[in-house]
Amino acid sequence: MKKSVSLLLFTFMTVFNLMATTDGQIYNEVNGIKIVNQWIFDRVHSGTDYTSSDICNQRARTATMDQGVIYVARSEERAVIVGNDTISQSVIHRYSAVNGSPLPDLPLTLDGAPYGRFLGVASIGKDSFHHIWVAPMTSTVQQYIPVYLVDTQTGELTLVVEMDKGDSPQRTDYLDVIGDLTLEQAECNIMTVSGSTADPGFPTLYRMHADQGGEWEGGFDGDPYMDIINFYPETKTGFSLAPVIKMIEDADETNRYSGSMFYIDCFDTAPVIYDLSGSVIDSFEETDPSLWPQSQPNGCIEFKLDGRNFFVYVNADMNGSGHGCQANICELGEGLSLGGMTKYWTIPADSLGKVNDSGLRVHCFAVDYGVDSEGYEEVTLLTFKAYNGMAVYKIGRNVGGAEPQPGVPGDVNGDNEVSIADVNAVIDMILQGVQDLLGDVNGDGEVGIADVNAVIDIILQS
Repeated sequence: MKKSVSLLLFTFMTVFNLMATTDGQIYNEVNGIKIVNQWIFDRVHSGTDYTSSDICNQRARTATMDQGVIYVARSEERAVIVGNDTISQSVIHRYSAVNGSPLPDLPLTLDGAPYGRFLGVASIGKDSFHHIWVAPMTSTVQQYIPVYLVDTQTGELTLVVEMDKGDSPQRTDYLDVIGDLTLEQAECNIMTVSGSTADPGFPTLYRMHADQGGEWEGGFDGDPYMDIINFYPETKTGFSLAPVIKMIEDADETNRYSGSMFYIDCFDTAPVIYDLSGSVIDSFEETDPSLWPQSQPNGCIEFKLDGRNFFVYVNADMNGSGHGCQANICELGEGLSLGGMTKYWTIPADSLGKVNDSGLRVHCFAVDYGVDSEGYEEVTLLTFKAYNGMAVYKIGRNVGGAEPQPGVPGDVNGDNEVSIADVNAVIDMILQGVQDLLGDVNGDGEVGIADVNAVIDIILQS
C-alpha cells in the first residue's frame, strides 16, 4: 500500500512541482534593503501550470497570507449534492509561502453543511491575531454583510457579526479587518466601501466596532454607516468599481487597532487616506507623477522594516501600458506622507500577466514578519492578482533564495542521499502524525504533503 501511495503522491506532486519558478529578475539594493523573489505562479512565468489550475478562475478573487501559508478563496467551485439540492461549495486553496507548493484544500462548511452562497468568499483576509476570515459580496437588496471566521483545520465557518447597512444598502465587495475578531485579545474594527458598476458611484462606508470582550455596534459613533463628503480629486462624488479599504495600524499601542485612519483605493483614482470623520488626510496630489498608478487598479498595504515605513500599491492593472498587474514598493516620506515617497522597486519587473479578469480590479497584498539568521528583520510579501497570478518576495538586509535545511536537504531518513526512500519517510511521518525537523523539508514548521513535493523537487533537480 505504501508503494502505491508513494507512486500516486510522486506523480501528483511532480505535476504540481512544475509551478515552482522565480521571476528571474535581479532587483537593485536600495538604502541597504534587498528584495528577492522566492517563487512565482502566474501567466507570464508558469504557463499552463497556472492557467489550468483551480485558482486561475474569475471566482478566485482574493487571497491572503499568514504564518507561512497562502489562502486563495474561490467561490462556488465544487458541486455537492445534499438531498435533492446541488450546492456550489466555496473552497479555500492553500499554498506554502516558502516555495509555492500546494497544501490541502479547505472545502467550506457552515453549520455542518456545504457553504454555497453566491460569491460567498469574494473577500478573504486575516485579522491582527492570525485569524482567517471570509465574507461574501452583497447586493443593494441585502441588508447585512456576514463576516465569518475560518477554521483552518476543517474549513468550518463561524459567523462573527452581520454588518448592518442601515438606511443606505448598497453593493459591497471587499472588506478589511483590524484587531481581534474573537475579541479575546484586543478590540476589533471591520470596514468596507460601497461600490457601483458605474460612475459616479456611492459615497457610503460601513463599519462595525467592538471593544475587547465587548459587543458589536455601529462603528461611526454607534451608526453602522457614513457618507463621505470630502474626496480626492475634489470632482469625485462616490466610489465606483470594486473599491478596497485598508486600515492603518496606529503607532500608539493603546490605539493600535482603532482603524482611525484608512486607505480607500478606487477605480478612478490613486489611494487616498481618510479619517473617521470622512476627511481626506493624504493623497497622491503631491506625489511625483511618475508614481501615479496606471489604468484603474485597486489595492494597497503598509509594512514596517528596519525602522522605516513602506507602502505597496498597484502600479498597473491588466490594462496598464507596458506590463500589467504590477506593484510599486515605496518608502513613505517625512511624516509618513505619500507626497514624499521614494520608490524602491516595481514587482514583478516583468509582470504577472495582462489578461482581462472581467473587471474585478482588486489586487491583494499580505505580509508576514520574521528575522533572518543574523537577527535582522525581514518581510515576506504576497502579491496576488485574480486570473493573472501570484508571487512571494522576501525583503530585508540579507535576503536570498530559500534557506537550506540542516544536513543534506531532503535527506529525511539520514542515509546521506536523497531518493524515493525519503519520499516514503515523509509519507510515514504524515500517516503517523510525526512532526520532525528532518521531515520539515520546506521549512514551513510542519510535516505535510508539501514536504513530499519538496523532496521530489530535490530528486528531480539532482
